[in-house]
Amino acid sequence: MNLEIQQKIKSNVYYKQYLRENSIWYKYLYLNPSLFKQFEEEVKTYYHLRTSDKISKALSTIELIQNVVTNLK
Repeated sequence: MNLEIQQKIKSNVYYKQYLRENSIWYKYLYLNPSLFKQFEEEVKTYYHLRTSDKISKALSTIELIQNVVTNLK
């Protein structure tokens, strides 16, 4: 694994945690560093860090607040 990828992994808590849980990625990244983009996408999907996930969570929160306000009336 090259130094640039190692630095990226060390600087991101989610990357480190995901590697601990899915250690096969050590092998993949060591043998083919170009898979790092795929690794990033998999981490974002696993931890719900994509923009669409954040929007969905915000909409769910707004809906919950609306329901609470409606029930309080």
